[in-house]
Amino acid sequence: MIVLLGVLVVILGFATRRNPLLVVGVAGIATGLLAKLSPQEILAAFGNGFASSRSVTIFVITLPVIGLLERNGLQEQARILIGRLGKLTTGRFLALYLLLRQLTAALGLTSIGGPAQSVRPMVAPMAEGAAERRHGPLPERIRERVRSYSASADTVGLFFGEDCFLAIGSILLITGFVNTTYHTHLEPLQLALWAIPTAVCAFLIHGFRLLRLDRSLDHDLAASGGRTAAEGSRTAEEAK
Repeated sequence: MIVLLGVLVVILGFATRRNPLLVVGVAGIATGLLAKLSPQEILAAFGNGFASSRSVTIFVITLPVIGLLERNGLQEQARILIGRLGKLTTGRFLALYLLLRQLTAALGLTSIGGPAQSVRPMVAPMAEGAAERRHGPLPERIRERVRSYSASADTVGLFFGEDCFLAIGSILLITGFVNTTYHTHLEPLQLALWAIPTAVCAFLIHGFRLLRLDRSLDHDLAASGGRTAAEGSRTAEEAK
């Protein structure tokens, strides 16, 4: 049981807001030492874990490609595209993206979206463009809020959509653990079917929040415009 002290290192590291990579590395080394592994064996364990999880480092290829696309005007083209769709507001666009993300994740296409692949270069600029078409230039606080809602649409769609796919890792992990531990015969299809009502509820709840975003932006930007006008008139009076 003393080997589990490595988990305590992780908890303390995250609680004190240390670098996550450093925390996990130290926890791994501490766990290996407590398990009486030699430094060579600990290094070999790190190497085997890295080699068996090469998909984690796919961002090394993704980020340069996204950077080149952005440098050549991807975000500007996304804003132009959304500007041509007059009736597509920020909330409606994000609700539509939530539906698309959830459906594709339910079919096992989990890698076609994501914060790096789609949210930052396309989804967030298009959502901002829809808000700018309706309200004009956005304050930085409102811009960050639109970006956060864009990321939430991607995260919620993926999280609740992928469990509807039979061969996703979480479904296989649950069925394998339950069948081995409790000696039952739980099929992945059973879990996937039970995940569908949860996915529908997630879409309805978060989709409603996204649609309410338009009204919230109207209210906040109107209040912000009123404050700006009041501050401008007060400055003019002080100048006189």
